[in-house]
Amino acid sequence: MVLQIVRAFILVAMIFTMANSDQIEVSADSFYADEKAGLGELVGNVVIKKGKSDTLNANRVKIYFDKNRQPYKYEAISNAKFAILLNGKNYNGSGDLLTYDPKTQIYTLKGNAFLHEIDSDKKIFGDEIVVNQLNGVYNVKSKDKEPVKFIFQVEER
Repeated sequence: MVLQIVRAFILVAMIFTMANSDQIEVSADSFYADEKAGLGELVGNVVIKKGKSDTLNANRVKIYFDKNRQPYKYEAISNAKFAILLNGKNYNGSGDLLTYDPKTQIYTLKGNAFLHEIDSDKKIFGDEIVVNQLNGVYNVKSKDKEPVKFIFQVEER
């Protein structure tokens, strides 16, 4: 039993090892890990804080691992809300599902997707928003012939 607890603790620590050394603080109602399946899951009132600027809240967060126990995909499911510093800009957003691929550095928001660049007050609404952090490309899609929506300020000179 003690060995299983130690393994679960090590797995949680590995889940949140990121490229930099910011402190990660995680809270949830429960945690589940399956080493053979390469899956860690936090359930209920999940709050993940990284450093001073990045926060993720969701009802459920799943982390998928490769055979070397390195995370290759993160999923925040149900009521996903976040605040992040991305490429020197502050963002917040939400969606029914938030997926992050650390290798390609692609964020995908699906279902009631919303992204807000706070400093410039730019807002994007759609059914799916894909942000490629490496090349700065944003792709916004809608469904059921609903338009995507952008809100931004224009400075007159």
